[in-house]
Amino acid sequence: MTAVTSKPTTPAFCEGIQHFAETLSDFDQYGSAPAIGEGQTAIADPTDATAVYQTMLAADALRYLTLQVTASKQSGHPGGFASVADGIASLVMLGYKNLITEVGHHAPGFYSTVFLDRSLEAMGIETVSQMCDRFRETHGLLGHLSGQIPGLLNPAGPLGQGQHFAMAGAKLHPGTLFPVTIGDGGLGEPYIMSSFGHFHTAYPNVTNFLPILVWNGYSQEHHSMVSTQSNETMLAYWRGNGFKEIILVDAKAYDDANQAGDYVDSTAFSPQQRFAFTQAVLEATDRAAKSALGGTLTVLIIKQLKGAGVHKRGAKSHNLYPGDSLEKDYIVDALQTRALPPAAWHLVRTNFERSMGGPNSQMAVTESVLPVPELGSLPLNEFALGGDKQVATTAMGVLVGHVGLQDPQFVVTNADGNAASGINNINQALKIIHPTRDDVYFQGPQGQVYEPLSEDACAGLAAAQALFGARSLWCSYESFAINGLPIWQTVTQAMAELRRPTPSTITLFTAGALEQGRNGWTHQRPEIENYFAGMMRNGNVFPLFPVDANSIQACYDWAVTTQNKGITITASKSPLPIRTTFEQTRTALQQGAVVLHSATGSQTVVFAVIGDMTLLPAFAAAEQLAAAGIGVRIVSIVNPRRLYRPSDVAWESTSQADGEFLSDADFEQLFGGDALIGVTGGSSAMLEPVMLRSLAPRDTFAWKRGDTASSAAQVMALNGITADNFVARAKALLG
Repeated sequence: MTAVTSKPTTPAFCEGIQHFAETLSDFDQYGSAPAIGEGQTAIADPTDATAVYQTMLAADALRYLTLQVTASKQSGHPGGFASVADGIASLVMLGYKNLITEVGHHAPGFYSTVFLDRSLEAMGIETVSQMCDRFRETHGLLGHLSGQIPGLLNPAGPLGQGQHFAMAGAKLHPGTLFPVTIGDGGLGEPYIMSSFGHFHTAYPNVTNFLPILVWNGYSQEHHSMVSTQSNETMLAYWRGNGFKEIILVDAKAYDDANQAGDYVDSTAFSPQQRFAFTQAVLEATDRAAKSALGGTLTVLIIKQLKGAGVHKRGAKSHNLYPGDSLEKDYIVDALQTRALPPAAWHLVRTNFERSMGGPNSQMAVTESVLPVPELGSLPLNEFALGGDKQVATTAMGVLVGHVGLQDPQFVVTNADGNAASGINNINQALKIIHPTRDDVYFQGPQGQVYEPLSEDACAGLAAAQALFGARSLWCSYESFAINGLPIWQTVTQAMAELRRPTPSTITLFTAGALEQGRNGWTHQRPEIENYFAGMMRNGNVFPLFPVDANSIQACYDWAVTTQNKGITITASKSPLPIRTTFEQTRTALQQGAVVLHSATGSQTVVFAVIGDMTLLPAFAAAEQLAAAGIGVRIVSIVNPRRLYRPSDVAWESTSQADGEFLSDADFEQLFGGDALIGVTGGSSAMLEPVMLRSLAPRDTFAWKRGDTASSAAQVMALNGITADNFVARAKALLG
């Protein structure tokens, strides 16, 4: 091999690079022109030596940037991404940049990827120096991926989430490849493989997502739990989970540096063997991509030691700590070893920019609004006040069926069964997705109701589809939804940061704790409302508590028109009285609450009530207080987010910002009185907006814990939510 000196001109984007190489072996032979030609979107041939060589340069560039960026802040995670840098470089060279990851710790590597293709210029990052300055800083490149980074498709926080985005993307964009990197540390999460399994059973023809297992032997602080598996065992594991094409590239097979152990570092190979390994990864990636796009469920496994080519190896490479600076000797040594000459940087930048037709900030599927069909007017059915009792969830189910019939991409997800929640009419209208056609159960291969027995899989597909631009509805028992909330929270935060409008992610939580008497505490878990109460301050989260079957229709009618919000609708599946008109709920959606009952007396007690069943003891208490000459106003809180003060909520910085809050004067008109009692069958935290603003003597009645009971009334009694208790406390507050 000959060594040549690079061209002296340093590209402007390289400003800030700490170390350049003077020479680069074989650059004159393979680096004279970009492997992705002008006007092309990918390399022409993965076996071409020039393409392989330039893929190797790209992997070195990614490792270099990942390490320098993290070391500039003495924090962040370089090691995991370093072990798959060859795979990411291969994807880019092959023209596949709709990149998704399950691993938030790979963020600096993905930032390096979209920096090289010029995507980060959309947020004012044009040089390496600027990228380092804004890494892990406010309004910059946060430690894990979010919704605000140009060119990156998905947020990445808790493990076990990324596959949902890849599958949603594949479902919405046939013919486009969605690679998703999965860390072997996260492979122990049960959600990943089970969600792949159910999705493939439901959508057997949607195979254009490509899991890429980053099998590097280590988690963040120790060996990964799959590190002891043989290659044969790992292949059998994926095969046993339904994957038909399993492609494994093991760096150990190319090692000529006599490295110990099953996991080795390809950057320590001789130049010839490093070239051979890179070619193997490039060809395997090409084969895997074509297989996935061709209708075969495919996985690509890259087995290479964690930290390959950076400052340390194994779990020690995972994280940088204070002191791991750009001046530290082992950081300097690693950067100098990976350093490229300016001409090589220019070559890599050109290839990355040309890949897939331009910067990912312009070309990725999530960088434009996905068209959705017009829904027209929903078939609202306004029940008569005081008429027959109605099931709220069933009334909403009619509207959901209409949405699905108008929008073929719409999906409803439910782990515990729609029929159990009073919304079997959704199944009847849209059909459960199942390979076995059975009209008794309203199921068939072309349905729109997705029913895995996993709340994570339900929330994952629904939330991911909403983030990627399509409508969805996640239905769950309130008791069990907690298992799917991590990804729903991740997506709602990403929506708050998102640089484009997208349909809100909407949920329907039924069979509340008060209805689940016979099942006992296992089905009585309204503590989930703490979650949403905390999230309301985020600025784009709106928990809704419809009063009745009319109210829930107005709530859903509003929700499907909104963008970039997280909207939870919580309602009973029991027949309950009709207390409101559509117009009353529409007012409550705007103002936060609506007055259901008002009677004058010597003094006034205000009941601020969240929920539908909890209105029963409130109205009973009103009768007792009226008999004592005490006035009562019952106010139903439908949209508690509106009841905060603007300064309580981070609404200004959210995408599609919603700054509507109830004024002080209107708050006093609703909740002003001589005493105030907040009532909820869930968490008292949901009443916080009212308790913060009320100046009256006040108290709350709320959920404490579950138990086995014969009725909703008995469950409420066990928690002190009774008319007698309300009356006694009201009188005490009045003095």
